[in-house]
Amino acid sequence: MTRRRRWLLAAAILVPVLAVATAGWMFVGGGNLQTLAGAVQNLLGDAALPDGFAVGNGRIEATEVDVATKLAGRLAEVRVQEGDRVEQGQVVAVLDTDALEALQRQVRAELRQAEQERQHALAVVEQRESELDFARRDLDRLQRLSRTDQFVSEEQVDQARTGVRSAEAALWASRVQVAAAEAAIEAAQAGLERVEVDIADSTLRAPRGGRVLYRLAEPGEVLGVGGKVLTLLDLGDVYMVIFLPTPAAGRVPLGAPARIVLDAAPEYVVPAEVSFVAPRAQFTPKQVETQSVRESLAFRVKVRIAPDLLARYETLVKTGLPGVAYVQLSPDASWPEHLEPRLPPPRSSLWPSTSPAPSSD
Repeated sequence: MTRRRRWLLAAAILVPVLAVATAGWMFVGGGNLQTLAGAVQNLLGDAALPDGFAVGNGRIEATEVDVATKLAGRLAEVRVQEGDRVEQGQVVAVLDTDALEALQRQVRAELRQAEQERQHALAVVEQRESELDFARRDLDRLQRLSRTDQFVSEEQVDQARTGVRSAEAALWASRVQVAAAEAAIEAAQAGLERVEVDIADSTLRAPRGGRVLYRLAEPGEVLGVGGKVLTLLDLGDVYMVIFLPTPAAGRVPLGAPARIVLDAAPEYVVPAEVSFVAPRAQFTPKQVETQSVRESLAFRVKVRIAPDLLARYETLVKTGLPGVAYVQLSPDASWPEHLEPRLPPPRSSLWPSTSPAPSSD
């Protein structure tokens, strides 16, 4: 059998099969021609891809951020559920603070005591200053009398000098007590600030806006330092990781235009750009299929969707969806028509309606 006759025979077999599949798609699945065309184009797109482009398979991913405890304690409340949208700074969980509040009252009492001790020490300083002033005046009077009055002995003058030195030492000691009281006040204030910081840290807030991916702990559980409570998805950093063989990866510039087509919605083409190319090659992971041989080295490439575009389609972002990413290797290469950006209306459903068409009767 010649090659021409084999092609004719294959066409004769495939055309009816495609016709029956199309009818089944339209009648049973409730699909439409646009969705079917997108699916077929997605399947045949690699073969129709012109030079200057590379293609890789991957899944939609987003940066994950853990909300964890800074302190050990009992989880009192979790205010969000999986799938909830949270804003940056929003309170998402609260630890029990009974012990910290008791410690706060204790430290405040210590602070008041230190302040009272400082006031007492200042009063003692005033007393010692008065005693020193009296001792100095007494010594001066005795010294003047000793020069003119023979009834004032040298022993009395020496005793007056000793009294002055004792008063000076007492004044120095009282001033040390003031310094110690002030240091105790500073220590109590620092302890109070630390307790207040711990109380504030017991209220867990979302470090950035996003969506709750996992709720990892429930109220009543006792968590250690760094215990994870929630995992958030940063919906402003969504991307697809693909693996390209060395010849293609070497030609990919950072910022190169890219397109993402999801298996769940092949009729839509999402614009993106290359944000990262791994500096080292690695073996292609088994869960990611590429056209190159699995044992060959490949480079990890991250294709990122623009944050402003994500903000418009935030409700449609779903991580884990598989798809295909197309990367422009040469700026002179023109995108095929089937890879021109096509997006659904914002806040609409990502998937086409499966309800049957109304009857014409």
